[in-house]
Parts: sequence; C-alpha cells; structure tokens
Amino acid sequence: MKRIILTIAVASLAIGGIAVAQTRAPAHHQARAEAEEGDEADEAEDNAALAARAKLTLVQAQDIALRARAGEVKDHELEAERGGSGLRYSFDILSGGKTFEVGVDAETGAVLENAEEGPNPD
Repeated sequence: MKRIILTIAVASLAIGGIAVAQTRAPAHHQARAEAEEGDEADEAEDNAALAARAKLTLVQAQDIALRARAGEVKDHELEAERGGSGLRYSFDILSGGKTFEVGVDAETGAVLENAEEGPNPD
C-alpha cells in the first residue's frame, strides 16, 4: 500500500513540475523575442542615421565596389569606421571562388579596402 501511495505522489509531483515549467517557458520566450525586436529596431535606427550622413547611395557605392572588384555581392553594410571620412560601405564580393571585402568611402567614393577576406571575417 505504501508503494502505491509513494508511486502516486511521485507521479503527481512530476506532472506538476512539468506543468509549471511549461507555463513559465512562453513568458521567457516572449521576453527574448521582445528583446530581439528591440535590438532590430535599434539597429534600424542606427542604419537610418548612418544613411542620412552618407553622400553616396548604396547603389552608387556598390557600382564603385564592383568596378574595383568584379564579382557577385554577397553582403553589404554601412558602418562608421576609422579611415577616410569615417563612414563607409563595406561589401563582401565573391570573385574567382574567393570572398573579398571592398570598402567604399560613403562621402567621397574612394575605395578604402579591396582585400581577400581572412579566415575570421568581420
């Protein structure tokens, strides 16, 4: 009889623990999703502020980058970075089976970088 009562008690505790864990999980996931949405909104604001400072458009900078290194653009970003005017477009360009990073000054259009990506790209 004691075994039956003990088995029922253990099973009840296990089921109760699972139920509690499941009710807490969605709140944790929701908080993480809200934080990620906040990060994306902050990044969009930062990108908009940088774009407002740029004298060249993304299309113009990409044209300059592709003239410097023919290939296929795989990724791009506008970033505040040392060198040139301090604002540059950075393009990852696949050319000849290798990936190159080509940096274009967002104000002057000067090519700031045109080198093969290393093993640990930015």
